[in-house]
Amino acid sequence: MGSDSVNVVSVVDGKRHNVISRRLKFASYFSIVCAGAAMISDGYQNNCMTMANALFSIEYKTAYTSTMKTRVSNSLFVGEIFGQIAMGLVCDYFGRKVALVATTLLIVIGSILATAAHGTSTTGMFWMIMVARGIIGFGIGGEYPVSSTSASEAANEAAQHLRAPITIMVTEFPLAIGGPLSISIFLIIYSAAGIHHLSTIWRVYFGLGCIFPLVVFYFRLKLVTSKLYKEEAIKKRVPYLLVIRYYWKTLLGTAGSWFVFDFVTYPNSIFSATIISEIVPDSSSNLLKTGEWDLLLTSLAIPGVLVGAYLYTKIGARNTMILGFMGYIVFGLVIGCGYDKIVKIVPLFVIFYGIMNSLAQMGPGCMTIVASAESYATGVRGTCFGLSAAIGKVGAVVGTQTFTSIQNHLGKKWTFIIAAICGLVGVIITFFCVPKLNGEDLMDEDERFHKYLVANNWEGSFGDGESSDMNSEDIEKLDSIILSTKQISE
Repeated sequence: MGSDSVNVVSVVDGKRHNVISRRLKFASYFSIVCAGAAMISDGYQNNCMTMANALFSIEYKTAYTSTMKTRVSNSLFVGEIFGQIAMGLVCDYFGRKVALVATTLLIVIGSILATAAHGTSTTGMFWMIMVARGIIGFGIGGEYPVSSTSASEAANEAAQHLRAPITIMVTEFPLAIGGPLSISIFLIIYSAAGIHHLSTIWRVYFGLGCIFPLVVFYFRLKLVTSKLYKEEAIKKRVPYLLVIRYYWKTLLGTAGSWFVFDFVTYPNSIFSATIISEIVPDSSSNLLKTGEWDLLLTSLAIPGVLVGAYLYTKIGARNTMILGFMGYIVFGLVIGCGYDKIVKIVPLFVIFYGIMNSLAQMGPGCMTIVASAESYATGVRGTCFGLSAAIGKVGAVVGTQTFTSIQNHLGKKWTFIIAAICGLVGVIITFFCVPKLNGEDLMDEDERFHKYLVANNWEGSFGDGESSDMNSEDIEKLDSIILSTKQISE
C-alpha cells in the first residue's frame, strides 16, 4: 500500500467507515498508554532511596555516613540530568520509539546491577550502587522528555481537548503512584524477610524495579510514529541558536519553575523517612513504623495530581502552577514557624507535610510536564523538554546536597521556611515566563515556529523522510498490536 492507503474504506450495511482512521486512533491511544505506563517505574525508582536510606542507616551505621547518603541519593539525579538532555536530543533526531526502547533497557540493566552490588568493602559496594543508580537515572531521565512528548502528541491526535489531562494521567499520575507503591512493596518485603535479613530486603527491593519497564517493553517495540513527528521532525541543520532566541523566555519559565520544584520536592521526599524517624518515638530503629507513616505521607500527594489535571481545564497551566507554589509559601511557613510545636503532634505534622506535597504535585508537579510538552514546536520539543527537565534535576541535586547542611547548621525548621521562599520565587518565574496554554492544537505552535525560521532565513527541511500517511508496514504493526492486545485480554 502507498500513501493512498489512508483513503481505504470498507462498506458495511451501506455505511462507509474509514478503516485506517480507526487504526490511527487506536495507535494514538495505544501510544499514550505505552508511553506513560512505564513512568510508574520512574516513580518507584525515585522513591526507592526513601526507605533504603533508613535501612542502610541501620545496617551499615559506620560506612553509611551523611556524605555517603547524599552521594548515593544524588547518583540517580546526576544520571537523570545527562539522560534528559541526551534522550531529548535522541527522541527529536532518531524518533520517539528509539528513545523509549533505549530508556527501558537502561532502567532494567541498572536495576540488575544495583541488586547485585558487591565490593571488596562496604564502601566499595556503595560505590557500585552509585554507578548502578546512575545508569537507572540515565534511563529514567530519558523517560521524561520521551514519554511526555510521545503521550502529548498522541493525545493531540486522539483527543485534543483532553490532551493535557491525558498527558498528566499517564506521566505525573504514575510518578505519584510510584511513591506509595514503592513504600508498600518495601513494607511487604520487610514483613516477609524480617529485621535480621536487611541485605536481602534492599536487594529484592532494588531488583523489583526492573519489572515495570519490562511489562511494556514488547509493546514499546510495536509503537507507531505519530503523524506530528513524521511531518515536523528536523533531522538536518537543526537551528539551535534560533531555537534559543525564539524560546529563551519560555525555557526560563519551564526550566526555572522545574528547578524550584525539584529543589524542594526531591530532598523532602528522599529524606522524609529520615525526618519521620527522628520525630516518631522509637522509630529510629523500627523500619515498619517509619514506613507506615511515610506511606501515609506519600499517598497524600496523589489527590493533588488529580486536582491538577482538573484545574488545567478550568484555569490553565500557569494559574494552576502559581496556586501550587503558593502551597509551598503557606504550609512551608506554617510548618517552619511552628515546627517545635507541630512535630510533637505527629499526625498533624504528617498531614500538613502531605498537604504541602499534594499542592506541589497539583501545581508545578503536573504543570511543568504539561508546559514543557506543549510550549515548544514538535521538531525541538524533546530537546527543549529534556533541557527544562535536566535543569529541574540540577535543582534536585542542589537541594539534596544542601538539605542535610541546612538541617545541621540552621535547624530542621529552616528546610520548610526555605521551601516557602522557593514558593515565592516559583510564583514570580511562572507569572512572568510560563506562557498561557489554552489547549490549542500543537500544530499551531509548529506553524508559528515555521514562520519564525523562514523570517530568519533558515534553510532546512521538516519531516523524518517518511510519508506522514500510513504505509503497509504501519498497518502490519497496528494489526500485530491489536492481535497481541486481544490475546492478553483473553
